[in-house]
Amino acid sequence: MDYRNASNVYKQNQILNATPKKLVIMLYEGAIKNLKLAELSATDKKIEETNNALIKVQNIIQELMSTLDFKNGGEVAENLNQLYDYYMTELIKANRSKDPESIKNIRVPLEELRDTWIEI
Repeated sequence: MDYRNASNVYKQNQILNATPKKLVIMLYEGAIKNLKLAELSATDKKIEETNNALIKVQNIIQELMSTLDFKNGGEVAENLNQLYDYYMTELIKANRSKDPESIKNIRVPLEELRDTWIEI
C-alpha cells in the first residue's frame, strides 16, 4: 500500500468536505506550519529551505486575501485585507533577511488570528 497516496486522498477528502470556516483555519495552520519550518531553516542557515517555506506562506496569505468578501464583510473584510497586506510586506522583508526573529514576529500573531477563528 502506498501510504503517501492514502495520505493525499485523506487530505483531499478533508478539504472537499470542510466548511468555509474550517478551510480558513486550515489555511492558517498551513501558514503557521511553514513559518515554523522557515524559522528552523533560517536558524540553520538553510537559505533555500527558508525561501521555499516563506513563499508557501505568501501563497497562503494571497489565498486568504482572495477569499475576502468585501460586499458582505464590510469593515471586518477591510481590516483583514490590511492585515494580510501587512503580513505580505513583512514576509518579503523576512525572506530578504532570513532572520528567525522576523519570521517569529509574523507567526505569533497569525497563531492568535487562527485561535480567534477557532473560537468563532
